[in-house]
Amino acid sequence: MSMTETGMAFFDACETGGGWAACAQYCAADASFSCQSGALAEVHTLEGYTEWMKGLLVPLPDGRYELKGFAADEARGVLLAFAVFHGTHSADGGPVPPTGRSVAADYVYAMEFAGGRISHMTKIWNDGDSLKALGWA
Repeated sequence: MSMTETGMAFFDACETGGGWAACAQYCAADASFSCQSGALAEVHTLEGYTEWMKGLLVPLPDGRYELKGFAADEARGVLLAFAVFHGTHSADGGPVPPTGRSVAADYVYAMEFAGGRISHMTKIWNDGDSLKALGWA
């Protein structure tokens, strides 16, 4: 698979709640993760992030992404995915009982590659706005 094909396959598997079981094949075993947000402050591995996303779809069962852009920088081994996450807190499993409130959150994944696999991913996301929209903060 090309870098772009690998990145797109990972993105879809992660965003649809596949967790590490569906995402591991596209990533280095020790792939790291970073995001400057309180909600993800304790998540430092890509495995941990994919499981976090899987868990997010429990209280937001209609969670889905709207891909706005996908760009490859082959020279630097980086893929950028810009999307909007949509979801409604309609099920148990969140920090509070279901609020019935919805979110439309802009975010970017910056995926860094080494050896044909994702070795690090940075998520750029304003968690404060998302948590407020859902009634979680």
